[in-house]
Amino acid sequence: MTDSIYFAPLLPWQQALWTQLTSRVLSPPHNLPHALLAAGMQGMGKRAFVWRLVAWLLCREHDQHPLGACGGCQSCQWLRSGTHPSLQVLPITSMPVSAESREINEASSSTAKKTKADTKSAKATSNAALTIKVDDIRALQPFIYQGGQGMRICVLDHAEKMTIAAANALLKTLEEPQAQVHLFLISDMPAKLLPTIKSRVQQLPLQTIVSSMANDYVAHKLGSTINREVVSPIQIAQLLQLANGAPLAAIDLARAAWYSKRSLWLTTWQALRSGKRSSTAASDYWQAELSLPDFLKLTELMLIDIRRVCLGLDSSQKDIALSAALEKYQPTDSALEALVSQLQQTKTVLQQNVQEKFAYDKLMQDLAYL
Repeated sequence: MTDSIYFAPLLPWQQALWTQLTSRVLSPPHNLPHALLAAGMQGMGKRAFVWRLVAWLLCREHDQHPLGACGGCQSCQWLRSGTHPSLQVLPITSMPVSAESREINEASSSTAKKTKADTKSAKATSNAALTIKVDDIRALQPFIYQGGQGMRICVLDHAEKMTIAAANALLKTLEEPQAQVHLFLISDMPAKLLPTIKSRVQQLPLQTIVSSMANDYVAHKLGSTINREVVSPIQIAQLLQLANGAPLAAIDLARAAWYSKRSLWLTTWQALRSGKRSSTAASDYWQAELSLPDFLKLTELMLIDIRRVCLGLDSSQKDIALSAALEKYQPTDSALEALVSQLQQTKTVLQQNVQEKFAYDKLMQDLAYL
């Protein structure tokens, strides 16, 4: 994510909400709710909306630019550099920053070359870096309670990853609103937020998207071809179905390297199950094709659809021969559950710095017994 997200075009399905919120700011009594929650599945554009609104609220020319931040005032320049004095972001890794600014910051913080061990360590701590701890919330207090400093904004991304202590510390701030201080919570899994937190924030209605608008947006963004193949309206509809109606997720899905390999996955599974191919050979082949995280995403999608067919539902994927493959043989529920469990274990193992080759080999062995 870069600083361009502050000034990106407004997503079509967010026009009405944008007009509603900006009108509240521009018209008496010139206010917004103290705390807002942008929640829902990934791919709906909630982060794009929040960062765009943050930039507009802080923009010194927003009265003359109701459609978005001007991009040229001192406030907008501070946002571009990642040094805005009136914006605090948790976790700090969620702060939108340009590639240039990131390189400068990294160079100034350390001139040492990254070793393989450094990369593994970063991989292992990536999830921990998203966790918001009680000390993080306490560190915000001076910023929130400094009076007379104009508008101040706090953005808490991945809010569901707050510890219980952090959430309880945040409650005090939510219960004692400060003038000109706005809190934005962003969550992909709002069900994991404490009920006491959710009861004190106003949720932004960002999750409902008219299907025709979603179809038009995805079709426009993808153009007529993906990977040199023509994209039909049926394929657009399939992408949106697989992405649960989230347009941005559908676009990412279409562009993902693994999405075009679904038929090949099916062929591999059938060859493994019938003994026509060894798990070692299959593992070696796929290691050259996809990273293990991508193969895990591919496998998860295929297992979801296999389960659908086994339950008597139509396959979500009309462009591969999944239903035909399952006419002669269907895995049991227990076998599917076991493999899903193994996928989760594999994700955990990868966080513990285990070599991908070993995890890939084990996964192919399990796939052979599905």
